[in-house]
Amino acid sequence: MESFIEKIRAQALSGEGIGAADALAVLSLPDKALWRLLDATESVRRQFNGDAIRLCSIVNAQSGVCSEDCSFCSQSSRSTAKIRKHPLMSTEEIVSAAMRAKTLGARAFSIVTSGKALRGRDEMSRIGDALERIYKELKLNTCVSLGMLSAEDVRYLISRGLQTVHHNLETSRTFFPNVCSTHDYDEDVAVVRVAKAAGARVCCGGIFGLGESLADRVELAMTLRELEVDSIPVNFLNPVPGTSMEGRRDLTPIECLKIIAMLRLTNPRMEIIVCGGREVNLRGLQSLMFAAGATGAMTGNYLTTEGRPAEEDLQMLYDMGLTRR
Repeated sequence: MESFIEKIRAQALSGEGIGAADALAVLSLPDKALWRLLDATESVRRQFNGDAIRLCSIVNAQSGVCSEDCSFCSQSSRSTAKIRKHPLMSTEEIVSAAMRAKTLGARAFSIVTSGKALRGRDEMSRIGDALERIYKELKLNTCVSLGMLSAEDVRYLISRGLQTVHHNLETSRTFFPNVCSTHDYDEDVAVVRVAKAAGARVCCGGIFGLGESLADRVELAMTLRELEVDSIPVNFLNPVPGTSMEGRRDLTPIECLKIIAMLRLTNPRMEIIVCGGREVNLRGLQSLMFAAGATGAMTGNYLTTEGRPAEEDLQMLYDMGLTRR
């Protein structure tokens, strides 16, 4: 056990990252090996990212009315979840949400919309107006999650102040047909490649606890490495009543930590941002996500579920001797 931990530590510290076989072995480690694993992953995080943690926040700028059928999502066409639905917010509403996020400690802010893509240039211009104000007036790092984007869209948004495009793959190519049937995996991969080619940073990850295998989790990690994304958002399923995932509870806190650790060891240089579902899945072990290799966290509320108070996240960082960036 010790020799394996030291081998994967050295490979990750070299910047290369561990391969698929070792990544699967990490996920298969007995729970009692967790503390030795966390010692390795914390050293990797510190080497490449130091002790400064990025806090980001989002606004659900357009809720519901989605034609996609993603099994985990309360906004999907197959969901009967009771959520608030609304059309695209005004520029002023989006900027006001960004101002609130900044006062709560966020350094990055993402505008998120439901649906496969925005409808028309008017909506794209509204997002552009909001980005420009958030970037220039609030000095926040800017991000959008708008579904399918063309190269022209990305270049326009960059001209208005965009820095990062968020577009999750959600899971492995192998498991994806169990999650969504309304678009193909290659469409998501294409958005990631288009965004990078247009000059944006790319935030791309997935959601765990959907019924995927350990091998699926590793496959996603390897795909993200191949695509050379800049940051990896990690979500854990919070099963919302009314979705097809209602009642599913597959993950333990230790399993979540091993997933973060595997992603850190396979992608040692990338940012890893722990997002939705961390409260209900990591529970009392939330602070250990940084030892497992996370370099950031989403703070505040999520799209249709509540997060914990941002003040508690700030206190957690202070108690651990970590800083914000």
